[in-house]
This record gives sequence, C-alpha cells and structure tokens, in this order.
Amino acid sequence: MHTATFPPAFFATGLGSMHVTDSLSAMRLLPAGSVHLVCTSPPFALGCPKPYGNPEESRYVEWFRPFAAEIARLLAPTGSFVLDVGAGWQKGRPCRSLYPYEVLLMCCRELGLHLAQELTWWNPATIASGYWTNHTKERLKDAAHHVWWLARSERPKADVARVRWPYRRHMRGLLRSGRQGRKSPSGHDNRFFRKDNGGAIPHNLIALAHEGGSSAYLRACREAGIAPHPARFPEALPRFFIRMLTDPGDLVLDPFAGSCTTGRAAERLDRRWLCLDREEDYLRGGVLRFQTQERTQPRRTRYEIFHPEAGIIHEKE
Repeated sequence: MHTATFPPAFFATGLGSMHVTDSLSAMRLLPAGSVHLVCTSPPFALGCPKPYGNPEESRYVEWFRPFAAEIARLLAPTGSFVLDVGAGWQKGRPCRSLYPYEVLLMCCRELGLHLAQELTWWNPATIASGYWTNHTKERLKDAAHHVWWLARSERPKADVARVRWPYRRHMRGLLRSGRQGRKSPSGHDNRFFRKDNGGAIPHNLIALAHEGGSSAYLRACREAGIAPHPARFPEALPRFFIRMLTDPGDLVLDPFAGSCTTGRAAERLDRRWLCLDREEDYLRGGVLRFQTQERTQPRRTRYEIFHPEAGIIHEKE
C-alpha cells in the first residue's frame, strides 16, 4: 500500500482498517497482485433504490466495469473474487433483468477472470415483496442471490475441507457399520463415498438467513443513535469463503464495505483485511461490530424446502 497517498484509516486493528473513501480511487493506489480475496456485495440494480444509491439496470455493467478491472488487477495469481449480486426486474415489466449475467460475462470475457463456480444464497427469511409478486401475483417470491466465485487462474487457492458439513445421521450409521455399498442406479460406485473424511463436502446452495433484528450490531446501532446499513449480508457468508479460499495472514478486501461485515469476519479468522466505503455513517456502525460480541456459532435452525406440490391438496388427479 502507498501509505503516503492512501486515505487515512477511519478505524484500525492489528489486522486491518476501514477507510472513508471512493473505493475505485483507493484501489488504484494498491499494488497489483496484493489481494488474496475480494468478497463484496455492491449496490444492486433495484426498482426501489436504497439510500446509498443504486445504478440503473441499463448502465449497470458500464458502472461496474472499472471496479471489476481494478479488482482483477489486485488479485494475487491464485486469488478469488466472490461477488454477491441480487436479481431484479426490468423497468415496468414482469421480466427478469439480465444484468447479473452481463456482469459475469464482462468479468470473464473482457477481464480474463475464470468462473470457478456459481453458487446460490437462499435466504429463508425473505419476505414477499415487489409489484409483480405482491400486487399482480404474477411472479414468485425472490429468495435467492447469485454468488459468482471468480478467480485469476483456473486453479485458485481453495480447500473445501475447511468448510465441511457434519455428516447426516444416515451417513454416520453407514460409516459405523463398515458395510461396502454397491453401484447406484446412476452408475456411481458408492464405495468411494463410504470413507470417513471428517464431514461432507458442501453443495453450492447456501441456506442462510439475513442478520435479524436482534443482532448485536443492530442493538449497538440503536443504542448509539446510528442508522444501520439497510442491506447487510450475514457474517457467516463471507466467513464461509474466507475459510475456504484464504490462509491466515492473507489479505481480504471489500470495496463496498457498508458496515464492514467482511472485515469483521476476516478479523475473527486471523486474516488481514481492508474495508472501503464512501459513507462514513455506515462505517461508524461497522466500528460497533468490533466493539460488540456477536454470536459466531450457527443457531439450531432447520431450514425446509417444500415439495413444489406441497400446497396443492385439493386438486383432483
């Protein structure tokens, strides 16, 4: 980092710092190849703008391109770029916007990044909102975000063993029995899956509710008289990717930091971090994340996805 010209820290720890600044200008002061993970959620192209402002759908890719170019420049050779981007509707039409896919194609075709994998973040606490859902009843409830995992190389640093899930009861029973399975109807040799690897490999559907109204962050904001950031992702989301894609001491960047959720997650995992945002009030709330003790263990919540025909109970066959 060029400390002579880089904006002063608004808040800092031994591992990282927040800066009130234009993130595009600040990123241009950082050396190429210095960041191991960029994990961020920029403003979406929404029909109902947020207080921090949202680019219009028609110019979203043009707006985001310079940010993506700097991110690509900053990534280490084995670094990753995790981008959370919500879907939206075309203006005045019940048709989906294509901007999340246009952003993805721009990053890969123009900037040379690789799509390591696409993930879906399912938020089971999402409420039904929007004109085409609530008023006209023409479309389903939005409950999922695209999460694009991009990388500088085809083989970025990644270790899924760090984010294994506990085995289900059935699998634990099979491992205890020592029985060897046979080939499944699909042709898979089940014997390959009977080895105890300490846990199951996660799939690319992440079920995670957003930060609730009783979170330590929101309580601290209320007590301090600070308006909370209106669009926060839960800390467990960046924590998942930081564990999987970085090592202790690596540098994690969030150029749209908001309340610095990514920075707090990196701090807890002993990674260096850098959070940039132009809104000082949001970073004031972010400082509170480092001054309060938030729960880090997952709650005992059972998420349920219903069968598509679960509610059709009176229709005759």
